[in-house]
Amino acid sequence: MPAKGHAPLPLRLYSVLSSLAGPLVYPRVAKKLKAHGTAPERIKEREGIATERRPKGPLLWCHAASVGESLSVLRLIAHLGVLHAELSFLLTSGTATSAQIVANRLPPRTRHQFAPIDTPKSVNRFFDHWKPDAAVFVESELWPNMLHRAQADSIPLALVNARISEKSAQNWARAPATARHLMQAFRMIHCQDTRTETHLRTLGLTQATKGANLKAMAAPLPIDMEEKRRLGQLLRDRPLWLASSTHPGEDEIVLEAHQTVLETHSDALLILVPRHTDRAADIAGLITGANLRLTQRSLGQDPASDAEVYLADTLGETGLWYALAPITCLCGSFSKVGGHNPFEPAQGGSAILHGPHYANFSQVYAEFDAAGAARQVVDAKALSDAVLHLMDDDTARHALADHAKTLSHAQDKGLDDIARDLSKALDLG
Repeated sequence: MPAKGHAPLPLRLYSVLSSLAGPLVYPRVAKKLKAHGTAPERIKEREGIATERRPKGPLLWCHAASVGESLSVLRLIAHLGVLHAELSFLLTSGTATSAQIVANRLPPRTRHQFAPIDTPKSVNRFFDHWKPDAAVFVESELWPNMLHRAQADSIPLALVNARISEKSAQNWARAPATARHLMQAFRMIHCQDTRTETHLRTLGLTQATKGANLKAMAAPLPIDMEEKRRLGQLLRDRPLWLASSTHPGEDEIVLEAHQTVLETHSDALLILVPRHTDRAADIAGLITGANLRLTQRSLGQDPASDAEVYLADTLGETGLWYALAPITCLCGSFSKVGGHNPFEPAQGGSAILHGPHYANFSQVYAEFDAAGAARQVVDAKALSDAVLHLMDDDTARHALADHAKTLSHAQDKGLDDIARDLSKALDLG
């Protein structure tokens, strides 16, 4: 166990300032959750007020930021649940979308709550109620007051799938004592790439070790098989491609590419899935502004026979689109977002294209590209060229998809290693 000691001055200042900021932060957080349809009684979870009872027996708390991190840890929770039949699990996250998506995918003996905002009062309420016996933090979702309270309660902590960007590493380097104080609380730090391991070891955190990417081992996204059959029949004769998880500035790129695709394949359909569905109205405006015919999933519409773009603006159906579309352009990679998880379309059997910006998955994309499991495109012209090539060359398209699926399946064995290391580090028995 690391020595608790006195927190460095920046952390003490943070505690004071977060207490003062809490009354200003919570109304904004609550308003955002309410706007996304969160039940009013659940919003108070962000103040650390639980809406469920703590289960009897030992409780492992897993904390994730949003959708991707939450989904990545579900399979690990299920695996640990099989290894440790006495354990119950609490999964926390901060966004309404993450809560909605994991609601029907929680493993046995697992419940979800919104994480408390990182003020001493909210954090203390959370810990006083849940009393976790051990905790797992996912990726880079590290909050000082949470970690301080866990450390004060002598709760064993682990960090899995740790990821630190170059910018974050530069910031940590300016305050190494503060970084070490926070990170030394973790008995185990499992890094998703070599870059993160190097940065953390430079700070003196010798427990940081690179392992398999947890997102590579996430369970395949759920698919409504009857809907897949129905839509597959409806679209069976049309050239089809998917732009998944688009962010502002990327919709224009994929729409420009699709206009070029239509010059060769006039009956082609683009399925456009925004990362955040609250952007649907703006995207619909872009589509019609580009003189492209549109139908929209959230309005209950099927892809019309004359539609050129199908706006798939619903939650929880991304797995369906990966399974339907033979070609996927995975976005978040044409902007500074840093890319999204390529293992999801790989599991769906779709051939993967992506843009040049993927700092969040730099090592993963390097492995995909090197294995012929994905292809990088830099702009709208390169994207349209690649889509047309894959539409017209079945052999190339199937090879890209098959290599991606093979690479995805090869990662599964790493789950046992992570679960074993966690069990040992956290004294799970």
